[in-house]
Amino acid sequence: MPRLDRTFSVAPMMEWTTRDYRAFARTLSRRALLYTEMVTTGALIHGSPRKRFLGYDPVEHPLALQLGGSDAGELAECAAIAEAWGYDEVNLNVGCPSDRVQNNLIGACLMGHPDKVAAAVKAMREAVSIPVTVKCRIGIDDQDEDADLAHFIEVVADAGCDTFIVHARKAWLQGLSPKENRDIPPLNYPRVHRLKAERPALHIGINGGIKTLDECREQLEHVDSVMVGREAYQNPWLLAGVDAALYGEPGPAENRHAAARAFRPYIARRLAEGARLNHLTRHLLGLFQGCPGGRKFRRHLSEHAHREGAGLAVFDDALGLVPEHPAQRAPEPATT
Repeated sequence: MPRLDRTFSVAPMMEWTTRDYRAFARTLSRRALLYTEMVTTGALIHGSPRKRFLGYDPVEHPLALQLGGSDAGELAECAAIAEAWGYDEVNLNVGCPSDRVQNNLIGACLMGHPDKVAAAVKAMREAVSIPVTVKCRIGIDDQDEDADLAHFIEVVADAGCDTFIVHARKAWLQGLSPKENRDIPPLNYPRVHRLKAERPALHIGINGGIKTLDECREQLEHVDSVMVGREAYQNPWLLAGVDAALYGEPGPAENRHAAARAFRPYIARRLAEGARLNHLTRHLLGLFQGCPGGRKFRRHLSEHAHREGAGLAVFDDALGLVPEHPAQRAPEPATT
């Protein structure tokens, strides 16, 4: 099993970081830490079957489960379930601004209840031996000062959490939609950098608006790890450079075609299990972004993969629309 290293991770994103996306991501990077979509405690405890929420392919390791909830007992129970299923980390969502989860005291609204988060972290840590981490914002609403973030981190760290991934954008819980909360409040990287400088013993990761590996390297001069969200999904080839740029190791994909071909056996297995082709190939639509034939690849899958009975022939035909080109090769590890 690949070792757990948080230097680079792909953010948990609802309806995006599914098990199929994560399996595809592994054709591009062995080292990136992958996260599930957020799973609520209610769904995990009362939903059926659990495989729907927890199922994954072994290739996805290192893999973290993100939980949504606020009841310490329920979170501890779900953390134990995650460990039993073989997850490498369990992460508590304290960053989602959706009003749907706020009503259940889930997500970013919990930044206003640090004692409740601390109690949850303590219970989770007592229930498992795998790491328990927290993903949060730099603030919410009028709690938007360094001191507010520092207080939240102090209370939760005192409960035993030593790893925080901080989205460097505050959340307006009243008046902005979840989509607007991804763009309108300004990014404030320096606040996260100051937090790390003030709490050097903690692992502080940063998330929000990071789009290139050069930006990742710049951030790693100030914090311990970088988490990339939308860019890693919409431009998945970014992941092909992660192992070389950040770990000094060659990545698994020689080029984009090689990554697509490596994913083909997985597609075949999932189709045999009853999955629909478009649910699998939608994660590849950005693979050939900027390449000759890339639009044809995307269009062919968009027009044909959703049809009843669509199978590997549709995928093969789409791949055949993109000429292989040396410029598509993955980056090599830097030499010193």
